[in-house]
Amino acid sequence: MTSAQVDQGQDDGGGTAPRTGEDHPGEEGYERGLGSRQVQMIAIGGAIGVGLFMGAGANIAKAGPSIILMYALAGVVIFFIMRALGELLLYRPVSGSFAEYAREFLGPFSGFATGWTYWLMWVVTGMAELTAAAIYIHFWFPAIPQWVSALVFLVVLFGVNLISVKIFGEVEFWFSMIKVTAIIGMIVIGLGVLTLGFSEAGDTARASNLWAHDGVFPNGVGSSLMTLQGVMFAYLAVELVGVTAGESRNPGKTLPKAINTLPWRIIVFYVGALSVILAVVQWTEFSAGTSPFVHAFEKMGIPLAAGIVNFVVLTAALSSCNSGMYSTGRMLRGLAANSEAPRALGRLNSRKTPALAISVSVTLMGVGVILNYIVPEKAFGYVTSVATAAAIWTWLMILVSHIRYRRAVDAGRLPASPFPAPGGAVFSWVAVAFLALVTCLIAYDKDARVSLYVGAVWAAGLAVGWRLLQRRTTGSTGSDAPGYASVAE
Repeated sequence: MTSAQVDQGQDDGGGTAPRTGEDHPGEEGYERGLGSRQVQMIAIGGAIGVGLFMGAGANIAKAGPSIILMYALAGVVIFFIMRALGELLLYRPVSGSFAEYAREFLGPFSGFATGWTYWLMWVVTGMAELTAAAIYIHFWFPAIPQWVSALVFLVVLFGVNLISVKIFGEVEFWFSMIKVTAIIGMIVIGLGVLTLGFSEAGDTARASNLWAHDGVFPNGVGSSLMTLQGVMFAYLAVELVGVTAGESRNPGKTLPKAINTLPWRIIVFYVGALSVILAVVQWTEFSAGTSPFVHAFEKMGIPLAAGIVNFVVLTAALSSCNSGMYSTGRMLRGLAANSEAPRALGRLNSRKTPALAISVSVTLMGVGVILNYIVPEKAFGYVTSVATAAAIWTWLMILVSHIRYRRAVDAGRLPASPFPAPGGAVFSWVAVAFLALVTCLIAYDKDARVSLYVGAVWAAGLAVGWRLLQRRTTGSTGSDAPGYASVAE
């Protein structure tokens, strides 16, 4: 049994007692510095990112009003994924949860591949967020090159993550608070325009804009379905609450609450906000590369409000990048703890922060700065497609791990979680089928298809890395480690 297994509470018989973390503070060496309000806001903020503020413009142009249905459909599936994750988290809360559950229920290689792929996802997402943030700066300072703004933001957020998890949590709390307040304010103002008719958009704002201009599916159902890959990117980061499990003060209470509030967050922030925007401004006026929120306020003739919204979407991008630095550091440390990454990456500094692991991740995020220098107009599209493909793998591993866990519980080999997912494994299978559909859509899209090519190269690299790792450890990883995949067989 490895030291990492001991830390995670596994016994020699292959079973694992459910642990809430309350009786084992700092069991992985981390400081449990994330309070309830911070975990709640991290969960809320994870559902509001650049995929909504920036990516929704391109999706609206492709799908018209039906984009609201696409976000709602994807939101239902995301809730299935999060409830599956929630059941696993309360069974065994641990930082780096996705990789740990894949390792336990699917075998060591699955844990290795999931940990590194989730790390890649956030590195690439960090590049996307830096790109978006640099684009938003152009709203006020069009003369500043994108790569300069991206570099400045990268350095500042790097410093925030090195200080302590408490500082990270506090910064993320206020970033999320700004996003939530802004969206609620936008909905209220939009409803005022619809009902009272004030502002320059008052004469044309009406609920019928949701179906009057060539219908709900103006470009056909196929075009609407093709937006699902971009829609799924918008939900990337909702699973971040799983990474916080090892640093939450009371995961047994905070994590279920954070997950159960997901449906209303989707209804308000996605379905509600987009419904109001598309009622105030007809869908034909939106385009890729422009935030629909900013454009809506400009259409209303409220330039000051447009500037405020641009500030909000800027904080959304920085929030996601901040989260990316946090999660990549924890994933690398988890891999190092299982001898699947250089041992030095597992060290914590005096503030109990994985400083070296974060530094390595941030260095690679710097590639995004280079992309903003070389291809500023295409940087966002390239990196979001790769991030979506990596996210799909992560979500699949959560779902399949949950299916295997439920099978083990039903057979009496593992204790039941105090936070069971509704429907058992049935909804997990539904979500697996949906993610398979999204993958097929990515393969069909010539622009997004590059992510699958990158994924194939990445998979080959993982296979080679795993083989080298096995040789280095002289066969110790060549079979299932005690207490992991064997419990689900």
